[in-house]
Amino acid sequence: MGLDFRIKKQLNYFELDVDVSIGNELLVIEGPSGAGKTTILNCLAGLVIPDSGHIAIDDRVLFDSEQRINIHVEKRHIGYLFQSYALFPNMTVRNNVLYGLRSKRGFRRGSSRKAMLEYADYTMETLGISHLSDKRPTHISGGEKQRVALARAMVTRPALMLLDEPFSALDENTKDMVYDEFMSFKDTLKIPTVLITHNHKETELFADKNIKLKEGRIIQK
Repeated sequence: MGLDFRIKKQLNYFELDVDVSIGNELLVIEGPSGAGKTTILNCLAGLVIPDSGHIAIDDRVLFDSEQRINIHVEKRHIGYLFQSYALFPNMTVRNNVLYGLRSKRGFRRGSSRKAMLEYADYTMETLGISHLSDKRPTHISGGEKQRVALARAMVTRPALMLLDEPFSALDENTKDMVYDEFMSFKDTLKIPTVLITHNHKETELFADKNIKLKEGRIIQK
């Protein structure tokens, strides 16, 4: 059980070629800019189609080039936290978190609207942002923005969490506090999680497993 992927994708200057398996763990993918890290996340999410390979979560096949399987991005049940957090500045924190509830496509079949809203409230409470419900993203700190973005990604009850350099936009003073918060958050996930970074300190802090990528190849496990 967990995440298994083999991905080949021709990029501008090299071919991405990786083969990785993890359980309900946090995998850190480390490497310099342009190494192919974000392309891996985008392939897992369904935003980019690999040239060949296989992607499965808990034996549920999301992509298989030989079997011609390619599950649509909205049906993959994946939470994706972008580097910029991508919060809506004109919405309150609560409405940002609830954005994924505007349709039931992000939820397992049979979930009631009430259950979804209750889970959203539970997620906000777990991440310590309930008191920010009526504020807008422009009026909260960088660490708080990160937790709001995490809550929005979690509220769809994903089978896999993808985190694209979620700490890079934070100042150094904020990072230490957010690192502590993320350590607590990590223990609540209990799903396969992939975090990409170029910061080795984050690898040491968070990784259950880690790989180092260079020009599309794994050079260290």
